[in-house]
Amino acid sequence: MSRITTRTDPHHDVRRPGPPVRRGAVRHGVRRASAFLARRSLTHHRRAWAAVFASAVAASALLGAFALVIGALLLARPPVERYTGADAVVVADQRVTYTAKPWGSEPETVRADLPERVRLDRSVLARVAAADGVARAVADDTVPVTAGRGVAAEGRSWESAVLTPYTLTGGRAPRTGSEVVVDRSLAGSGGPGRQILLRTDGTPRRYTVTGIASGAHGGGPAVFFTASRLTALAGHPRTVDAIGVVAADGVSGAHLRDSLERAVAGRKGGERGPRVLTGAERGAAEHLGVAGARDELIQMLAAISGTVVMVALLVIATTLAQAVHQRSGELALLRAVGATPRQLRSAIGREAGRVTAVAAVLGAVAAVPLGLLMRSLLATDPLPLPVPWWLPGAAGAAGALVVALAARPVALLAARPITRMRPAAALGAARAPEPDRPGRLRTGAGVLAGFAGLSSAGAAAFQGGETAAIAASGAATSLIIAVALLGPWIARIAMRVLGAPARRTGGVAGFLAARSAAAHHRRLGAALTPIVLVVAFVCVQLAAGSTLERASARQAADALRADLVVTGPATGIPGRAADAVRGTPGVAAATGVLRSTVVLAHREAGDPVLDSFPVLGVTPDRLAGTLDPRVTDGDLSRLTGRNTIALGEDRADSLGAGVGDRVRLRLGDGAQIRPTVVAVYERSLGLGEFLLPRQALTGHVTAPHDQRILIRSTGGAETAAAVRRALAPYAGLSVRPAVPDDVRISPSADDDEALDIIGVGVIGGFALLAVVSTLALITAGRRPEFRLLRLVGAGRAQVRRMRLVETALVTVAGLLIGTAVAAVPLLAFALPVTGGLPYLPPERYALLALTVAAAATAGTLLPGRGGATKGRR
Repeated sequence: MSRITTRTDPHHDVRRPGPPVRRGAVRHGVRRASAFLARRSLTHHRRAWAAVFASAVAASALLGAFALVIGALLLARPPVERYTGADAVVVADQRVTYTAKPWGSEPETVRADLPERVRLDRSVLARVAAADGVARAVADDTVPVTAGRGVAAEGRSWESAVLTPYTLTGGRAPRTGSEVVVDRSLAGSGGPGRQILLRTDGTPRRYTVTGIASGAHGGGPAVFFTASRLTALAGHPRTVDAIGVVAADGVSGAHLRDSLERAVAGRKGGERGPRVLTGAERGAAEHLGVAGARDELIQMLAAISGTVVMVALLVIATTLAQAVHQRSGELALLRAVGATPRQLRSAIGREAGRVTAVAAVLGAVAAVPLGLLMRSLLATDPLPLPVPWWLPGAAGAAGALVVALAARPVALLAARPITRMRPAAALGAARAPEPDRPGRLRTGAGVLAGFAGLSSAGAAAFQGGETAAIAASGAATSLIIAVALLGPWIARIAMRVLGAPARRTGGVAGFLAARSAAAHHRRLGAALTPIVLVVAFVCVQLAAGSTLERASARQAADALRADLVVTGPATGIPGRAADAVRGTPGVAAATGVLRSTVVLAHREAGDPVLDSFPVLGVTPDRLAGTLDPRVTDGDLSRLTGRNTIALGEDRADSLGAGVGDRVRLRLGDGAQIRPTVVAVYERSLGLGEFLLPRQALTGHVTAPHDQRILIRSTGGAETAAAVRRALAPYAGLSVRPAVPDDVRISPSADDDEALDIIGVGVIGGFALLAVVSTLALITAGRRPEFRLLRLVGAGRAQVRRMRLVETALVTVAGLLIGTAVAAVPLLAFALPVTGGLPYLPPERYALLALTVAAAATAGTLLPGRGGATKGRR
């Protein structure tokens, strides 16, 4: 064993000064002494370090899993299916930009992807065909087709079949407008020469199948018309969806790209002109909106990752601080017998470093399956998430590095009060009881965090939309940190409230539990922190979504006046179907509903922002008979033509616009409009922030077909039967009773559900593990206390009941405090957005409470089992 360097009082030092000691020898002696102390401590306190180890493994795995998913999203590209036979694709720019000057900064430009197809001027086709290295340039348009009795298919020109490529396996290419080629999925057992019923818009029409095609296209069924027929069906003869390019023999991809970019440069086709896509980029031309959805998903996961880092560091700090604090008597004794502060700091740092280093490595390994599980929840066919060979290792290393770097400073900070003591003072501290008040620095930091949380909640209460959500999220984070820092003070107050009932009703066990809790506020505060964390986090995650869901469903139900609805295939409802419904006896009003998106450029806290909002395009004729948005100003009957708009109240307030004013928007294809506000309405959560005339949207959507026809009937079942007869010529349409989801603008999305699962399941599970490990660590440190109670006469059952009562006190206090912490940001979010209180289904809260109680019981009872059962009965 290395000799521990001592410092004695010079007034009592009777030794003669020896020869000077070299610095290298001193450092070597310190390292040897600290290494010896670290090894002995790891062996003797393995139960305490086991809890730290478990928390560090889980934190490393969670951080690595999020790094893996975000890395996969950054590498993700839509798959190339339709244009596998094309060497390049020329498309219009699907992005929109907005430049503004933030407060006290240089101008900034933000970008957003457009969800609707931005089309190219047809004149670009000739320029692309004339570019150097181009063997063939093909205009590629798509029209939705319904085949037979409701099979959705893509309609394309036979010239564009080379872009996939499709080849004829039987028959010949179409030559007239009444002939088509179909792929094998539509051909069935029939061959060329048979008739097929197709509907593009209006009444179905029979076409002659002249050929059967097969290809590598991985999408749905395809129907090929002649080029002239497809142009007529598409309805936009002056524009094309995209231009596919086949390169000449021997032309490299780089040369082809440069040639095409020179050919189309300066030609207006979108926000910044046409774009040339090659290689993996070609998938963006097939899957509109995927790039925007990916960017939005990355932003949301990045925000969640910030919470994950905060939770992980908070859990590691709590367990490490408690592990070091339980050894405060031992550390004080070492300091009293002559261990230097440097030796103690080095020993503690080595202990924490060794434990967390091994835990971080194991967590990095566990991050791979956890990250792949999270990836499976987010991956879709239009957006597969690649995982190259190097990504799991890099992601796991990133999570492990964060955990490993955070452990040593936290451990040293927790041991700072002991290592700074003088030896004489440390001797008294070794025998002193546990201090029940945190230090001034910790208390001040907790007060500041609480003030910041309340300030953020107050700011959220006066904001709306995304700003309110961000401010509320910041408030929840700050308040959780405040609870962790002010834990002993909060525990003192909680035990004054809950301790008296426990003493009165719990008998001897209740008395012991109340007295133990009252005497160890610091320990109780450490036990409360993970419970408050999991309760507050899960409540915020669940209640925020359920509050919006409930409010939007209620507003949609209140707004719906229709009792019947017509639905159709994915290709939409033909435009003439609405006219057929209106002429049916018993129909008092019928409104076609077209869904799209508008982009609003505005500022938030001075920064430029581009937000996308879903919008309903409605037929204004007798709109009040099917929808009641509850107009507060103006008149919806004036919502006609292409230059009018109705706004929700909150959006009108944020824009400072009223009836008669103009607002500046971009439609889903980027077209800029300045419609006049003709009405302001209240039920914007259910129907959306904007209502536009259907006519204003028709020319700016990829497929201008209604998704619903809302019907107000006077004859009930008789009217429904009459409508079915009127729609008989239109295959694939159905009539059923109307429900609120038929008009709700924002039903639950798969991505939102996946994020909820990740947020509540993965992060909530980690927080529950923190509850178990922290309470297990505290219980392991109390084993001498349990043995002492057994020695002075407490029975085994009494000690067990005492621990159960303590568990109940901690659980109830944690649930109440966590709920209160969550209620502050939730109220600040719900009041301005919904005008009501936050809502969490009772069964979800009950499940949360039972889960927390089970985790607290496991963490409290299992580690102390041996210490409580030994001794006399």
